[in-house]
This record gives sequence, structure tokens and C-alpha cells, in this order.
Amino acid sequence: MATFVLVHGGGHGGWCYKLVAQRLRAMGHEVHAPSLSGLADRAHVLSHAIDLDTHIDDVAGLLEFEDLTQAILVGHSYGGMVITGAADRKPERVGHRVYLDAAYPRDGESLYEHAHEQIHMARQGLHDVGGVPMVMAPMPGFAAFFGVTDPELGAWTDARLTAQPWKCFEQKIVFRNEAAMRAIPESHLICTSTIPGRDMTLIDARSHGRVWDIDTGHDLMLTEPKWVAERLDAIAQGT
Repeated sequence: MATFVLVHGGGHGGWCYKLVAQRLRAMGHEVHAPSLSGLADRAHVLSHAIDLDTHIDDVAGLLEFEDLTQAILVGHSYGGMVITGAADRKPERVGHRVYLDAAYPRDGESLYEHAHEQIHMARQGLHDVGGVPMVMAPMPGFAAFFGVTDPELGAWTDARLTAQPWKCFEQKIVFRNEAAMRAIPESHLICTSTIPGRDMTLIDARSHGRVWDIDTGHDLMLTEPKWVAERLDAIAQGT
């Protein structure tokens, strides 16, 4: 079966894939769902040095030290920046890239530029934590911002969200092996509401039509875990 590396978005952690990971493991897949440096269970290593490159190195290091090959990288939201960078750094260890309602960056582009309207809004909450510029400070009800409207699931999500180092959103991604990275197959699982803001012609061409959408909230791995897991399983099987 396949090996998945599930990469979370801003303010989240590996915990957000719990419902998807349980299903994928039950299907027989190997699943890694790391928390990126400075977030969630790794909030204790927060420092001013953490940026997009740090998070790319987190995932590239996991691929290397776990000796993973043909790994299916799945990136949600900001995680799209991270899996693109990790595939660029370690193309020989990646078998597929999956963008889960995710950023889909060009070379030399930051998330702030890529999703300016949303990230500019987040920047209005810029604050300092121990000398580190942070955004997306968690607060009661913040899960609804990510489309999690079920009260019980929302409370569970709220309890786990953490603030996001701003440098991760501001730093531009720089490709080193773009041709090798682009040669890796890709698929896109998209929330229907975000389609108008995407270059669907480019996405469809590069993915060779491997694009599926669902009408749900941005945190679709939480709101529609069964659909996401089944779609990922189908991608792994090439169907």
C-alpha cells in the first residue's frame, strides 16, 4: 500500500489529520502526520528563525530519515507551499503531490503574494510572542473561520489551534529542482467555494484532470474526512 505524509496548514498541527489518518491506516496505508516547527505539539521550539524554509526542511528531513520513497505528500492550505518545497528538495523520494484546498505557488512567490486577500487579513492580527512576530492568534470560535461549524468538532479544533509564525507567510519559495518537482504527478482536492480564485486551466493541465471538488469548509480533512480519505486512497491506487 501507499505511504502518505500529511502536512497541515497555518495554525494547525498533525492533529488535524487524525480522522483522515485513522481511515487511511485502516485501509492499510502508512501515514505520517508531523507537526511543523513552532506549531501544535512543537510550539515549544518556537523561535525567530522559523520560516517557510524551516517547514520545508521539516518535511524533507522526515522523508530522508524515515527513508521514504514514492511518498504521497498531501498539503492543506499553507501546507501546499511546504509540500511543493519538499518535493523540490527531495524529488527522488516523492511519488505524488496532493493539494488539499491548498496554496499552489510559483517560483519566487510567498503565500502573502499568492493568497494576498486572506493573508493580508491575517496580518492585521500581527502580534509578538517572545520576540517572534505571529499571526492567527487562536480564540474561542476561531474554528468557524476554517469552515468547522459543528459545535463539538469546533470546540475540539479551537482547543488545538496555535498562532502561526509570520515569516512563514512572508518568505518567498525558491525552487532548486523545478523540472524534477513538476514531473512528479499531482492531484487537487478543492473546496467548491475556492474554485473562482484559482487558475483552474493551469491546475487541470498540470494534473491531467486529477481535480475533485466538494462543497464544504476549508478544513475539509475535519469536515469531510471520509471523502478525503477515500479520494486519497483512490489517488494512491491510480483511480
